[in-house]
Amino acid sequence: MGDDGPVDHLIYEPHHDGSPLYLDEESAPLGSRVTVRVRTSVQQPVDAVWLRTVEDGEPFFTECARGRTDGETVWWTGMVHVRNPVQRYRFMVVAGDTFRWLNQAGVFDRDVTDAHDFRLTTYDAPPDWGRDAIVYQIFPDRFARSAAADDRPLPSWAVPAQWSDAPIHQGPDTPLQLYGGDLDGIVEHLDHLETLGVDTIYLTPVFPGESNHRYNASTFDEVDPLLGGDEAYRRLVDAAHARGLRVLGDLTSNHTGDTHEWFVTAVLDPTSAERSFYYFTADGHEGWKGHSTLPKLDHLEEEVRRRMHAVVQRWLDFGLDGWRIDVANMTGRRADTDVAHDVARQIRQAAVDVRADALVLAEHGHDATGDLDGDGWHGTMNYYGFSFPVWEWLRDPDRPVPSFGLPVGVPRRDGIAAATAMRDFTASFGWRAVTASWNILGSHDSPRIRTTTGSPALHHVAAVLQFTLPGVPMVFAGDELGLEGVNGEDSRRTMPWQDREQWDTATLDLYAALARLRHEHVALRRGGLRWVRIGPDDLAFLREHPEETVLVTVARTDAATPDLTGLDDRTSLLSVGDPGLGGPRAMVWRVGG
Repeated sequence: MGDDGPVDHLIYEPHHDGSPLYLDEESAPLGSRVTVRVRTSVQQPVDAVWLRTVEDGEPFFTECARGRTDGETVWWTGMVHVRNPVQRYRFMVVAGDTFRWLNQAGVFDRDVTDAHDFRLTTYDAPPDWGRDAIVYQIFPDRFARSAAADDRPLPSWAVPAQWSDAPIHQGPDTPLQLYGGDLDGIVEHLDHLETLGVDTIYLTPVFPGESNHRYNASTFDEVDPLLGGDEAYRRLVDAAHARGLRVLGDLTSNHTGDTHEWFVTAVLDPTSAERSFYYFTADGHEGWKGHSTLPKLDHLEEEVRRRMHAVVQRWLDFGLDGWRIDVANMTGRRADTDVAHDVARQIRQAAVDVRADALVLAEHGHDATGDLDGDGWHGTMNYYGFSFPVWEWLRDPDRPVPSFGLPVGVPRRDGIAAATAMRDFTASFGWRAVTASWNILGSHDSPRIRTTTGSPALHHVAAVLQFTLPGVPMVFAGDELGLEGVNGEDSRRTMPWQDREQWDTATLDLYAALARLRHEHVALRRGGLRWVRIGPDDLAFLREHPEETVLVTVARTDAATPDLTGLDDRTSLLSVGDPGLGGPRAMVWRVGG
């Protein structure tokens, strides 16, 4: 399927992707040749398959060899010549006197641009643990509060809150409301993370800042004393590592806070080196999206980069396993300046110089196309390639649903639109980048998935997609309990540790089951993606790996069970909802032996 429209029997379409079943090496040195495979079906006879590469800007064609036939599947093999660091290729599938193009977005019986061609790079792959991970996002002020927090004096800027208070999510006090969650509180609840089955903790910023979110850092040299300081960070990192959990930090490479020591020096001393770190104007300075409290850094200044690299390396030396880079899409970009790729490459290099398997992942709130070619950020927070399609397909059908980053709410679209968007963004980002990017149903910046879907049943279908589609599931703390929130600030609700009646245990059990499923089945971590059916109200797809094949079917309504002809030999792994009662449901099977 390359064009819009409900389609059954996609299983018979020609297919290739960047997974091990179809690609021998996901990165290779310049000048090498890499084996690629295409599958076609005897149900749709093919006379020839040609591999088209673009080398030094010019297309080259080589004919693929027809290989074995496995049942209804015909395998074709070609060799990609890695002429350029990012080597693009596609396939021409010939039948009779016509042909179709096969690229990462699908199969097309019309001419298409090169933008969605498959790609193979010479750059090192993301770390294995980062792609196999299940990430758990924690907003420190709202996760858990240790007894030690009672002894810490509140700063003058803070608006104190009791743990059971609702978050202020509109108005000037929104970033000032402080609950007193701290790092030792997280340590005290690591059992919950292990029970849930996550293996990577992503903490939003821990550096001091005059806000509850701490994205307006006053220094990068120490952990906020309100969180317990460096000593508590050490206890958390050590306790997490002792349990086999990884820990990711959150760094604002685009800006600092206006109380940051660099910025304070720049303001007080116009002759200082720090003065050139920022964009000063006749009437002030430039801030992130116009916010003067978040002065933007000038990455044309080598000293800015050097200091930022030192921050990256210092905390990796401390024990962090990697970084999520805040506002990575804007870092190094301003007006006629665009050094974003240089910044990404250098931050990644700084990280791997200290820790060879460090993960460096970018926040990118919209289209990360062009920023993920392999030598910079390992992946992104995949809002537009995963979150938005899922939100739009599974949103509450009966009431308006707030969005993230848009001036209007979330529209309700069908499964055809959702799958098409996913395929487009996968093709645009590249397979390898997508498998390292985070599948997000909600975060500290967006409405909660329970609020978006309006029901446990639709939430559960969304969770199945989060854990079974290509990419790394990132669970925002509280999603597993069914917490709600109408926007990012409202979503930063406290974890109800003392009120278990607020826990949706069915949702918690499902998340734990999905985590086990992902850990146990390599196809869900490293397998390819082949669509079986794309319909308005139901989707079905295969995750294929040389070791196994997993089939997933999901429905948002009483849609009929899709035609699974050719997939009869299957064993149930997970069932969500009751097919006999209709309504939202999902099934996961292992196909074959």
